[in-house]
Amino acid sequence: MSTLMGNPAPQFKAKAVQIDRILEDFSLNDFHGKYVIFFFYPLDFTFVCPTELHAFQEKLEEFEKRNAQVVGCSVDSWYSHYAWLSVPKNKGGIQGVEYPIVSDLNKSIAKDYGVLKEDDGIAFRGLYLIDKQGVVRHQLINDLPLGRSVDEAIRMLDALIFHEKHGEVCPANWTAGEKAMEPTQEGLKNYYS
Repeated sequence: MSTLMGNPAPQFKAKAVQIDRILEDFSLNDFHGKYVIFFFYPLDFTFVCPTELHAFQEKLEEFEKRNAQVVGCSVDSWYSHYAWLSVPKNKGGIQGVEYPIVSDLNKSIAKDYGVLKEDDGIAFRGLYLIDKQGVVRHQLINDLPLGRSVDEAIRMLDALIFHEKHGEVCPANWTAGEKAMEPTQEGLKNYYS
């Protein structure tokens, strides 16, 4: 696996499902000028996956306030996504999820993003923060049993927005409203003083 960091996000056209409709030629290019949180999950109708999809939905307003679009993706068909969206949350479904879910049935998107677990033909839990120009600025890949933190995705988005606005860099465990630093030796000294 190679990193996509600092490179243009791999582009694709694929079918996606959003609420109760199938999007025929879905593309991340549709969101140029917005931040994108693009995440992969292994499979529909599984166990950790619906907790993640609902966690992103629960924070969807937070992403939207930051001009960010959330997009999910798995190797399942659009029919499977559509069916899973009709199953209530308390029965293991993702009913109520409003952001698009991409179908990567031929596994080319997962492969291009470096998250394809080839022996099983599914994707690891990859997450990519893509900036407004379509460049990958953060990536995180979890193994199958390890659910991700949506709050961490928001923290990273906040850090990128802060850096773009102020030019300062964000130290370890930085959260919005905390002290940042100038990217210089003097800035580091001031941060610690």
